[in-house]
Amino acid sequence: MIKPVDLTIHKIDIQQNAAWQDIQSALNPVRWNKISTVNWKQYSYCPEVQFKIAYSNNAFLLQYKVKEQSVRAVAAHDNGEVWKDSCVEFFVSPANDGIYYNFEFNCIGTCLLALGPNRHQREKAPLEVISGIRRLSSLGTSPFQERIGNVEWELLVVIPFNCFFKPEFIEPEKIIKANFYKCGDDLTTPHFLSWRPIKAAKPDFHLPEFFGTIQLD
Repeated sequence: MIKPVDLTIHKIDIQQNAAWQDIQSALNPVRWNKISTVNWKQYSYCPEVQFKIAYSNNAFLLQYKVKEQSVRAVAAHDNGEVWKDSCVEFFVSPANDGIYYNFEFNCIGTCLLALGPNRHQREKAPLEVISGIRRLSSLGTSPFQERIGNVEWELLVVIPFNCFFKPEFIEPEKIIKANFYKCGDDLTTPHFLSWRPIKAAKPDFHLPEFFGTIQLD
């Protein structure tokens, strides 16, 4: 049985090295989607989180908008423990081959990228691969300890298709599986939100059986 499409994303004519203002302008017509599913009652706090996504000839373009009651950015280097900070995530299986990639970004754009078939079999991406991801945060790039108080922030990222490095491919399939998340494991108020619901006993984003179905038009 074919699952219904949860989201259709559109192709836009923009180069991955275009100026940020041009990328933002290209994304302006794209609609926002909420990350608002509270899957675990013991973590009931639900910050306001939205994302929009599009793709070009050679990259995904992804924008997050967050409003939360505190913010933290301790992880300063790529492939660090970004999930402990104010963190937004994109888990995606672009080739429908049983392998999914986890792109995790803290609020200053520090990235963790790995791939594998499940939580326990993960291979981190080489830093030179991650360095190809363009990132623009409204909070800048300098790390900081937790700041208590309502704050709004945005993160815009450009993920080249060559970041999907095993197996290499030119562009994703037309139907892919993915989920989008917001977490903050070490914040004063930890939380674990998802776009599509996750049916598990405890917080776990590494469950591709709960990924949504996305069509690339």
